[in-house]
Amino acid sequence: MTQPAVTGDIRDTPLAEALGERYLAYAMSTIVSRSLPDVRDGLKPVHRRLLFAMRQLKLDPSGGFKKCARVVGDVIGKYHPHGDVAVYDTLVRLAQDFAVRYPLVEGQGNFGNIDGDNAAAMRYTEAKLTEVAAALMEGLDEDSVDFRPTYDGTEEEPVVMPSAIPNLLANGSAGIAVGMATSIPPHNLGEICDALDHLIAKPDCDVDELIAHMPGPDFPTGGVLVETSAAITEAYRTGKGAFRVRAKWAVEKLSHGLYQIVITEIPYQVQKAKLIEKIAELLSEKKLPLLADIRDESAEDIRLVLEPRNRTVEAELVMEQLFRQTDLESRFSLNMNVLAPDRHGHLTPGVMNLKEVLCAFLDHRMVVLERRARFRLEKIAKRLEVLEGFLKVYADLDKVIKIIRFADEPKAELIKTFKLSEVQAEAILNMRLRSLNKLQELEIKTEHAELSAEKADLEALLAPTEEGSARRWAAIAAQNAETRKAFGGATALGRRRTELGDAPSAVVVPIEAYVEREAITMVLSEKGWIRALKGHSDTPDALKFKEGDQLGFLVKAWTTDKILVFATDGRFYTIGGDKLPSGRGHGEPLRLMIDLAGDVDIAAVMVHKPGRKLLVATSSDRGFVVEENEVLAQTRAGKMILNCGPGEKARFCLPFEGDAVAVIGDNRKLLVFMAEEIPVMSRGRGVILQKYRDGGMADIKVFTLAEGLTWNLGDRVRTESDLTPWLGKRASVGRLPPTGFPRNNRFS
Repeated sequence: MTQPAVTGDIRDTPLAEALGERYLAYAMSTIVSRSLPDVRDGLKPVHRRLLFAMRQLKLDPSGGFKKCARVVGDVIGKYHPHGDVAVYDTLVRLAQDFAVRYPLVEGQGNFGNIDGDNAAAMRYTEAKLTEVAAALMEGLDEDSVDFRPTYDGTEEEPVVMPSAIPNLLANGSAGIAVGMATSIPPHNLGEICDALDHLIAKPDCDVDELIAHMPGPDFPTGGVLVETSAAITEAYRTGKGAFRVRAKWAVEKLSHGLYQIVITEIPYQVQKAKLIEKIAELLSEKKLPLLADIRDESAEDIRLVLEPRNRTVEAELVMEQLFRQTDLESRFSLNMNVLAPDRHGHLTPGVMNLKEVLCAFLDHRMVVLERRARFRLEKIAKRLEVLEGFLKVYADLDKVIKIIRFADEPKAELIKTFKLSEVQAEAILNMRLRSLNKLQELEIKTEHAELSAEKADLEALLAPTEEGSARRWAAIAAQNAETRKAFGGATALGRRRTELGDAPSAVVVPIEAYVEREAITMVLSEKGWIRALKGHSDTPDALKFKEGDQLGFLVKAWTTDKILVFATDGRFYTIGGDKLPSGRGHGEPLRLMIDLAGDVDIAAVMVHKPGRKLLVATSSDRGFVVEENEVLAQTRAGKMILNCGPGEKARFCLPFEGDAVAVIGDNRKLLVFMAEEIPVMSRGRGVILQKYRDGGMADIKVFTLAEGLTWNLGDRVRTESDLTPWLGKRASVGRLPPTGFPRNNRFS
């Protein structure tokens, strides 16, 4: 059997290495060619190619519209070999004033809306460039940027736009690449220009000074920025962070003391229809008890009307409910991960802070300024050469005419006679007869003088001196001023839309605002079945349990209460009164509601009272006092408070209300000591409460010393007022209790 012929270079390569190389190549291709914007013009390749194709189609702001299908066809046919849907979606987004702060495309037709409805098909819609897009490409024909061949080599496309406007910050950007992402919110162009002016005047300024001019994002849909100033500063200083935005709302007074809440602006990238749908869903699920109804009265402007449940409800509480449960409050992340050219000109991704982004834009504008100036100098030099040739021959036009009429080689003869260059001789031969008059000669002299002055000015601008550098920065500042004048805060497009609000104070929305307050009786059986009966019941005898089970705990509470469950492993769990299962049947296993270990039992159950203190203790001899607010658990896993040693179990949890503590052990020794001797801790094993030679702690009680120590004796309650024989220090042994104390060593 013959072996197949070996062709090419075959090398043995480890699979991991081969995959790594190829995946890295794919990742870099995605990062550079698709997902991350260029820091200089803020555009991704698809945006840049789309705008360039529209410019090539002469879709100028002052011109007419063309079908979007024609634009998309040119883009995918000449510059961007991808799907037409992706390109059209990009075009549509650049035309939506609720998606882009400064639209780069002006659309005609249905381009979608803030409700989330899609645009019409590309064969129905038309588009052209906006003034902002024109400014972005200003000077593209003046050698201001490099061009490269398109994917098939038949055309050329710009590597980057000249970008007279700081588009990256003005319109923002978002994208997900391989292993990295970018998220940049839009900003106000006038404020960006102010920050650029400050940076030009004071290059060594810090980020805090720039934030004074750029206080935060400016979203197309408005809203209220409610992030703290410290968080905003940190985000801009590091290039990573988040901004919290809330809907803008106001109260409209109605007759008879009634009112309604009107929402006029919603957070960025929130679809109005889905927002209303979510609020309606929460209403139907009775999760917004303060709200009665919502109506959409929007036309061109947003107008959502909220009706409160009654006139006594505060509007702030209604809105706080909605901010917490809906997209009326949203967070927009900041991750200024962008592509920037390194010293070799290669684009590399990296996270920049605010100053670095602004500096990169100014550096790009400096390069564009110098390239345009050199391009103009070349044009002026060529024109001056021609004009100087004209001026040479105007002194003897008759000889020129004679040479042209009779010489066999008029071009060579002109060059020899008047000492002209090839370019000058060619221009003279192409001159029209009508130009051979005194008036034309005067115009040529005037043009020559003006171009000479412009040439001197450009040479001074490009001079490698401090004066030249100062002139260049002054020119960039002047361009910046033009941008501010055209698109700044004084214009309808440039006025700030997102209001700069204060960070919301910690508005405490009582749980009653979310849950209807109803009386319940919580029943927990010894085997861990829990349920809630309606009303406050005092008849546990009427309760039914599974065979072999019986009542463990019965607690009167309200649906708005938080129920504290203390387990024998020292862990606290928190259950909302409204979350308890119905009282029908036997209820549900408590272990379905909390993550209770299999070998752990329940030691105590009580209703949470904010601000109260609890005394917790083990079955042996240790315990401490803990603030009740500290034991609240936020998750099913609970919160560990009392650490138990080997063989120990958490056994006691009772309110710490009194000035004395009574402890009795299994050895029937009673000890009374002052409550102040027990330390307040957040967690731990605690301190020794009473010393035992054998056994452990049988019971513990907190009471007021002046009122005496009480205990139950059958149906009677007995009180011992003189406790001097048993009064001692914490961790003492104690002595036998008074005569008549229960034999089970329990106070109750």
